[in-house]
Amino acid sequence: MVNWYDPKQLAFTSVKTVLSSVFGNFADRRELQAALDQDCKPFDYSKKEALWFDYISDLGDGFNSTYTIASLLAREQLELRGKALKRGDVLIMGGDEVYPTPENIEYDNRLRGPYTAAFPKDEKAIERPDVFAIPGNHDWYDGLTNFLRLFTQKRSLGNWKTQQNRSYFALKLPYDYWVIAIDIQLNADIDFPQICFFKKIAKEHFNPNSKVILCTSEPSWVYKSFDTKNNSFDRLQFFIDRVLLGQGEKDYEEKNKSVNIEAILTGDLHHYARYETVKDEAKPCHFITAGGGGAFMHPTHTLSEEIIGTHERKAELKKTFPSKSSSAKLSLLNLAFPFFSLTMLFFFGTYNVFTTWILQTKSTEGKSLMEKLSEFNLFDGELSQILGVISSNLLHFPSALFLNLLLFVGLILFTDTSSGKKKLNYIAGVVHGLLHVINFYFLLWLFSYLNLNVWGFDVNQGKQIALFTAEMIMMGGFISCLIFGLYLTISVSLLKNHITEASSSYRWEGYKNFLRISVTKEGLTIYPIGVKKVVSNWKAVGTEKNPRFEGGPINYELIEDPIFIKNEKTS
Repeated sequence: MVNWYDPKQLAFTSVKTVLSSVFGNFADRRELQAALDQDCKPFDYSKKEALWFDYISDLGDGFNSTYTIASLLAREQLELRGKALKRGDVLIMGGDEVYPTPENIEYDNRLRGPYTAAFPKDEKAIERPDVFAIPGNHDWYDGLTNFLRLFTQKRSLGNWKTQQNRSYFALKLPYDYWVIAIDIQLNADIDFPQICFFKKIAKEHFNPNSKVILCTSEPSWVYKSFDTKNNSFDRLQFFIDRVLLGQGEKDYEEKNKSVNIEAILTGDLHHYARYETVKDEAKPCHFITAGGGGAFMHPTHTLSEEIIGTHERKAELKKTFPSKSSSAKLSLLNLAFPFFSLTMLFFFGTYNVFTTWILQTKSTEGKSLMEKLSEFNLFDGELSQILGVISSNLLHFPSALFLNLLLFVGLILFTDTSSGKKKLNYIAGVVHGLLHVINFYFLLWLFSYLNLNVWGFDVNQGKQIALFTAEMIMMGGFISCLIFGLYLTISVSLLKNHITEASSSYRWEGYKNFLRISVTKEGLTIYPIGVKKVVSNWKAVGTEKNPRFEGGPINYELIEDPIFIKNEKTS
């Protein structure tokens, strides 16, 4: 899986993110798609007596997790509780089809490769399933170039066939059910051509009793519960009201006023969570996050038990996968942060050595900083003398002071202030930054005292320099990582923030999921399928041209009872 705490990876992804945010609107290819494709028709599957389709999101990361889920999707059927669940006639990918960035090689290695191996193309097959996808933020980091190349050019993804012409689409299902899948770019406004596309669909193809399954690439209802300033949910509500229901549109408002949003499906958070509107006079709506296609697991214990859904209706949390208790226990793995990210250990350690080197560049009064520090014993109450020596040196070496401030300010800026207990978040961020700076100077004194005073090395002796470097990198980096991991643990466990940072650290492969959905005359049935532990012993059994992998048995289960939504009205 992607090592998100590799400094090189962090820097590369950060640059991509900044460039996408700054130039995203200039490189927005959605308008170009609309100009080249004037067809505003839905893909029609309504002639089938019954339709099965699969929904998956946040895939294309670690091989074990991605291939495990791809293997299940490829099976002709899955047996659950004595019922055979047929492979989807359609596969819908709900965003973030690849990590960390949408380079062509990443799509090949993390998406096309595993999915092709799991379900090889069969030219002789009478019917091959179709695949549709909407982009998530990670697909947008190159302006959607490689996403469009993969999904809008009638290519194959293994035995699945791509059909769409744009980064958004509409599927007409049997019995007046619809899948409406939107592209929200990088949390931006939905572009005007896309609005026109879906207005045409809603106006010309919806019936008064149409029932909609809406797909979007982020759980905006959850983000709003974290951060009241987040307006992504307002944009989703606008789309539902003004585009699908036609509010303010005289030519179809009356016709569409009884159109019902049955469920809203999304990913972006890598777990399973279902909210359901409180039953009242209106039909309930299900808000389902199913982002378990392959990426690291996000926590569920930070989720609110109640949120405000569409049209200001309360929605209650019905089920999570993993459970909140399991999620909270897994978050404690951050206490072992040094073992999950050796690159961060060496980063902190190298910072310690480099800063010390600057402070040691010149001598004052004939002695270096380390020599001066070695003369004092912190445990004998000589803290004030130690602080005096450090302060004096910092005044002579502003570059070292700058590095200290850079570390301190950088860690404060790292603080997640948009969610959780915001005032406490700031305090925790400041304390976190201070602890790292304090740790550096404590270790600088400790190793100076031990190496020069206790063990009698000369400060310029090669053995001493090598020993000090090893001490600062290994011990210093280790303790810095412990502090960092402790901060993440407190943040995600008590402050309910840093949910991504605190879960991408240990990159848990388990608790993957997808949805298998059936549409029949009786209604809509959603089967949430979970895998607690992915297979990790895959062995290559195919050829380089036709790769195949075999591993141990995949233990899958229903996360909760099937969600059945009765079809009360049929047009």
